[in-house]
Amino acid sequence: MNELDAMCGISDDELTRRFIEAIRLENEEKKVKGVPVAGYDTEKGQSYIEYADGRREYEK
Repeated sequence: MNELDAMCGISDDELTRRFIEAIRLENEEKKVKGVPVAGYDTEKGQSYIEYADGRREYEK
């Protein structure tokens, strides 16, 4: 346990889980509002912009 964990009482794993969930919720909110979301396709090794209609535009 590091000093920050001792101060907050939250484990690194719990902080990571909360961070991932916060990003997921933010991306869902952007999709509802129709705002594009940036992502990374590990299979293609490229970043992309995903629009609310599901269309993806990959980097060139």
